[in-house]
Amino acid sequence: MATQLSVNLNAIAQLRNRRDLPWPSVTGIGRIALQNGAHGLTVHPRPDQRHTRFTDVADLRALIDEEFPHCEFNVEGYPTESFLKLVEKNRPEQVTLVPDDPSQATSDHGWDFKKHHNMLSSVVERLKSGGMRASLFSDADVKQLPWARDTGCDRIELYTGPFGATYADDDAMQRELELLGATADAAIAMGLGINAGHDLTVANLPPLIERIPQLDEVSIGHGLTADCIEYGMATTIKRFLKACEG
Repeated sequence: MATQLSVNLNAIAQLRNRRDLPWPSVTGIGRIALQNGAHGLTVHPRPDQRHTRFTDVADLRALIDEEFPHCEFNVEGYPTESFLKLVEKNRPEQVTLVPDDPSQATSDHGWDFKKHHNMLSSVVERLKSGGMRASLFSDADVKQLPWARDTGCDRIELYTGPFGATYADDDAMQRELELLGATADAAIAMGLGINAGHDLTVANLPPLIERIPQLDEVSIGHGLTADCIEYGMATTIKRFLKACEG
């Protein structure tokens, strides 16, 4: 099966929040993405609600339930009690746990799985008992994977920021790609599913998927939203779906 595309709506929400107005509509843009073949939607509701608001989570849950029941909802966040209550209320198909400090502009590293093993194990158990798939944000680091596996998580999401940053350096891109590939190979051998996200584009998706053909899902926001300015959402989704074919 081809790698699934989940559209991260944070950048759309951040643009909306520049004015006290309801547009661009996060739900409306999400609808266009799903109408044109995206497999799911992703949001990361941070505590300050600087982009995705808590109310967006309920609105997007309703959109998927009522109009696109075959699609998935992925909610990312640091596992505070308030975040866990938010996802338990809205029941996304997948929860991706990230080690973000609330002041961070965006996710920029994976978990130290050994250091946070006990906490993550408890949260993963709580999520899975609620019927939600648990994914953990991970650096390209094979040594950390046994600790990730032992949390009981279903998947890891590979942090692809360093890979995305090599867009002007082919040699560096190959080095980062092999680190990601080796990590994915080891994770798959341990029975973990593989997601990926951060600075993925139409240009760098095919080599990533060629190296990791078992890649379950990519979550893409910034690059996809940037392309929307040039191509519009409908055409952009088609471009990214094509790229997801490898």
